[in-house]
Amino acid sequence: MHIHILGICGTFMGSLALLARELGHTVTGSDANVYPPMSTQLENAGVTIEAGYLIEHLQPAPDLVVVGNAMKRGMDVIEYMLDTGLRYTSGPQFLSEEVLQSRHVIAVAGTHGKTTTTTMLAWILHYAGIDTGFLIGGVPLVDTTDERLQKVFAHSSYLGAERASEDSSDTGYFVIEADEYDSAFFDKRSKFVHYRPRTAILNNLEFDHADIFADLNAIQTQFHHMVRMIPSTGKIIMPAATASLEDTLAKGVWTPVWRTSVVDKSAADNLVNDSDWQAELISEDGSQFKVRFSEDLDSAATVNWAMSGIHNVNNALVAVSAAYNVGVSVSTACAALSAFAGIKRRMELIGDVNDILVFDDFAHHPTAITTTLDGAKKKLSDRRIWAIIEPRSNTMKMGIHQDSLAESAALADHTLWYEPTGLEWGLREVIERANAANPNMGDQQVLSSTDAIIEYIGTHAQSGDAIVIMSNGGFEGIHQRLLTALHSK
Repeated sequence: MHIHILGICGTFMGSLALLARELGHTVTGSDANVYPPMSTQLENAGVTIEAGYLIEHLQPAPDLVVVGNAMKRGMDVIEYMLDTGLRYTSGPQFLSEEVLQSRHVIAVAGTHGKTTTTTMLAWILHYAGIDTGFLIGGVPLVDTTDERLQKVFAHSSYLGAERASEDSSDTGYFVIEADEYDSAFFDKRSKFVHYRPRTAILNNLEFDHADIFADLNAIQTQFHHMVRMIPSTGKIIMPAATASLEDTLAKGVWTPVWRTSVVDKSAADNLVNDSDWQAELISEDGSQFKVRFSEDLDSAATVNWAMSGIHNVNNALVAVSAAYNVGVSVSTACAALSAFAGIKRRMELIGDVNDILVFDDFAHHPTAITTTLDGAKKKLSDRRIWAIIEPRSNTMKMGIHQDSLAESAALADHTLWYEPTGLEWGLREVIERANAANPNMGDQQVLSSTDAIIEYIGTHAQSGDAIVIMSNGGFEGIHQRLLTALHSK
């Protein structure tokens, strides 16, 4: 079958394209925004990508059009698709019907950490020898000599086995990043409603996606739609003392719940009363910690890894819990995480120029900015930290979080905010007002072009500094342009 995907370079749709290829379909696609790493892995997999959304891309007619949620009524290609009666579906619906129906689905939901946690969990299961399928909204980093793991994690999705083992009638596993964003212009339900998980991680829940959700309660309603589908023999895993998630479960829950918590050494003698799983910090930056399960304290094991940040310890803890729920020991899961390299665009070191470290991070929300910088300050405590931030998500473009932006970057020694042309609210005024109110937040400036940012960094950055570039988009190719400028400094 020939499948054409509209919006193929999105993180979800690109991963879906790779699964469709594994299923044996011919896959083509088109997109207005083509940039690495997704475009690169699609091209390497032999998927033809067309620039823009042209009617000609649907001529001759494909057997099926998979429509991304960036597509809207009024676009020529959408009107043509509808007028000519082409067969079409949403990405989540295609995935549900073609892949997930026969699987034990493990869904990872939450405002933050979905991609990282999904990757961790898939890595743990494969490390343990379980041939699980997965779909990740990002590209894994692989630093291992194990050729099997290198092959499986070469891309952001993998079909995996339909059965748990050759001699078993049990269904195979599929780990999926469960996004709350809507499915398509004709299906405004959250993507994860299609997935019907047996195991669900609810990592956190804050207000986001203001372009489609009116308030936090609207998002909680969608989360509860998914909760309603989880069987009583399944499992829900979530951090303890998270009011927004507890309020969601208060609407009704029919599935056993495991709660997790992260504590420092001083609190580690007693397992937190409302926690089934606990991570005890051994190092302040989160690079080493011990995992304990209240029902099996003898199985405690330690993670010693290249990651940092308390947010990543939280991600790791729920991943270990979910793996344990499907039969992986705590010690095996912790050994797997100790060999985990991370994923692209999550504090990914992309260059070291004259001892100036440059990182790429997919920050899309003030909380994500804060947690990333907290981890960076603790891990890179001997370096000055520069943050370069593009407020690109739809919610930040709308100014929903403008009052917390400056504070979110307070841990950086220097912050350069990018204010693009056409932003409907004054980022410069917001940052200047915040700086005047709290002069201890570190040096924060607003620049109106990426050229100006690169020039400023080239003039002021010094050997021993660390630069963290934060954006959930291509950011006008600033990453490589900055590295080039630093090389010529």
